[in-house]
Amino acid sequence: MDTQKNIDALNDKELRIVLTGGHAASPGMAVSQELKHRFSNIKISWIGSKYAVPGSRATTLEYKIFPEIGVKFYPLIVGKLQTKFTLYTIPLFLNIPFSFIQALWFVIKLKPKIVVSFGGFSSFPVIFWGWILRLPIILHEQTAVAGRANLISAFLASKIALSRSESISLFPKGKSTVTGNPILSEMLSVSPKKKLGAVKTILVVGGSRGSEFINEEVSKIIPKLIKKYKVIHITGERDFRKYKDAGNEQYKVLAFVDPREMPRYYRESDLIIGRSGASTVSEILYIKRPAILIPLPRTYMDEQYKNAKYAEDFGLARILTEKEVSSGTLIYKIDELFYDWQKIVDKVLEKQSPDNLASQKIVDLIGKYI
Repeated sequence: MDTQKNIDALNDKELRIVLTGGHAASPGMAVSQELKHRFSNIKISWIGSKYAVPGSRATTLEYKIFPEIGVKFYPLIVGKLQTKFTLYTIPLFLNIPFSFIQALWFVIKLKPKIVVSFGGFSSFPVIFWGWILRLPIILHEQTAVAGRANLISAFLASKIALSRSESISLFPKGKSTVTGNPILSEMLSVSPKKKLGAVKTILVVGGSRGSEFINEEVSKIIPKLIKKYKVIHITGERDFRKYKDAGNEQYKVLAFVDPREMPRYYRESDLIIGRSGASTVSEILYIKRPAILIPLPRTYMDEQYKNAKYAEDFGLARILTEKEVSSGTLIYKIDELFYDWQKIVDKVLEKQSPDNLASQKIVDLIGKYI
């Protein structure tokens, strides 16, 4: 009763919230959906990077999608310390003071009640100024381990929402709670399949930017695959031109899919091949499709492997290293998974996804601080 009175009171005036982060479009969108559902007059802003990678003109999913769902996007100059020297190491280092100055301007201009971060190096300047200005700060950790930015930001946070209980030892226990990883409301309409489709269909995804390695390895075996299966291949915008001319009725090639449109392709799919980013793993667990996961090597704290291991332990995924894929095992693993498909699905059909109510739980946390 008191909670409803508080919500009604908040709905009487504009409620401003700042979300921030990098490569976090899906969880950010899911939380935005729940916030808009819960609070009638909320104003949500996102502060983050416009470009997906340094030196690229490819824009982030956040930049593309958030304005379409009523979330104002504020592009932040990217500044960071790189662990490996590249062409962009010095420019990115020199950008750090500018990113802090710009973040301060945005936070003062937007006057939020709270800052909610989904990790990534672009989030820290926003969190820092939120802390200086005594705003409540909630962090969300998407992975089965912890990102660098979140580990640093944890000291400034009011509350830390974790996707997986495996992360708890890495964060201050008094501040941490396990919520799961938010899933888009559109994704919640995708039901698990109980039987293979009439046309066995493989969905190949490489994350929001695509995976050059997966694209190349899948293209090598496409002639063999399409003799038995239909393949839907989301290449990413950077590689699309290399593969689009090979497309046909059995091999559909797409550059990019809006996250809100992904349920259409998940429904059609029987098996998924991809990297093991946190959002991809969460979606696989929810829709219960068998998957071959090829973790991106050399990630911080080996987060992609640990995400993949979580899906494997759940009973849905098989993990292949890049070395194993390069040696030609991918096509045999695909055939093997289709052979075991019914057995795999039957075992996990009654299992509950740990991410079912994640958006609601995170918005519950936000509600306590506003």
